[in-house]
Amino acid sequence: MESERKMHFHTRVIHAALTPGEWQGATLPPIFQTAAHCHETAENLSDTFGGRTTDHIYARLTNPTNRVLEQKLAALEGGRGAVFMASGMAAITNSCLALLRAGDEFVCGNSLFMSTYVLFANVFKKYGITARFVESTDLAAIEAAINEKTRFLYLETIGNPKMDVPDLARAAELAHSHGLPLVVDNTLATPYLCRPLELGADIVIHSTTKYLSGHGDAAGGVVIDGARFNWSSERFSDFAPFVERKGELAYLDRVWRELHINFGTTAAPLHAYLTMLGLDTLALRMERHLTNAAQVAAFLASRPEVKWVNYPGFADHPQHRVAQKQFGGLGFGGMLTFGLADQAACFRFINNLKLVYHLANIGDCKSLVIHPYSSQYLSFAEEPKRNLSITPDLVRLSVGIEAVEDIIDDLAQALAKI
Repeated sequence: MESERKMHFHTRVIHAALTPGEWQGATLPPIFQTAAHCHETAENLSDTFGGRTTDHIYARLTNPTNRVLEQKLAALEGGRGAVFMASGMAAITNSCLALLRAGDEFVCGNSLFMSTYVLFANVFKKYGITARFVESTDLAAIEAAINEKTRFLYLETIGNPKMDVPDLARAAELAHSHGLPLVVDNTLATPYLCRPLELGADIVIHSTTKYLSGHGDAAGGVVIDGARFNWSSERFSDFAPFVERKGELAYLDRVWRELHINFGTTAAPLHAYLTMLGLDTLALRMERHLTNAAQVAAFLASRPEVKWVNYPGFADHPQHRVAQKQFGGLGFGGMLTFGLADQAACFRFINNLKLVYHLANIGDCKSLVIHPYSSQYLSFAEEPKRNLSITPDLVRLSVGIEAVEDIIDDLAQALAKI
């Protein structure tokens, strides 16, 4: 394990957690497509239910294929453990509910992914839980929103689709000064570009459906525990049974034991397997996503039809310097947004694209486009749309790994027809 940590990311992303000797020489684990696992003795099954062994019992609890992926993702983020789930939203829901009780509050950035916003603003509210939305990059506003009921701070590494970039190291310091954990959705950055645990975050979430899988073929989500937060504090006295059972991994134990297995958010082993296939090329794909996105952003900014481009790689982006520091100069993400004259122009542009796919996803190896205002956020009232920076003129573009000349040619011919 120590030798793995010393390896470069390009090597670790391929080799972490793989043990071919355990799989008859196979370089990827088998797909254990089974609902339950047989035990040779009654004593062994009893020990497993009692947590004295890590053997497998039932697919809703654990699966050997999924476990390898969990170990791999924990290693890539620098975490101590992980739970793989059926979707990114399952990971977000379980990671937050493990920290919340009726009457609790938490502070979060106001640049959230659509379904995350609905969960926080509407669903949690029904159970007496309050999300306090603030500018993710305004540390003073974050601190002002913290009170005795606050249980954690929640941020996205890169806001979707606001494209803001909070300073995670400073946010972690602020959270810890109030005895709170920092939870970070790192989906848009991936551990290639940013590892929030190394910046002080305590819990990292991914929708593995996006860049980690990378091929639009497998849904999933993961919660990764840095195992450094003190869950024995008075504020988290409800964690006592989990601290007693798992010590530093008390949080992850609660996610798994209290929520994941009882809500049935289990991911299919096939999706874990496909995600591992995708991870083999994550570093190479991210290199291409990042360089392509930079060139596409520059092209769009040069076009008269485009009124504005929101991309952290531009020097005039409000968090450009933060992004440079936080992402180590590797790039600024594979996604951007830009504005056309109005919604009608956006529709004409999208309808004339030939190479770029029009669908509700990001992080695919293919370039993808959507008009969020009329699709994902269609049911939202105008005020929350404005708060989330969703406007009728906005187009979101997830830049793929095709030849950048072909991407730009497609964008150019579609822009010429609006």
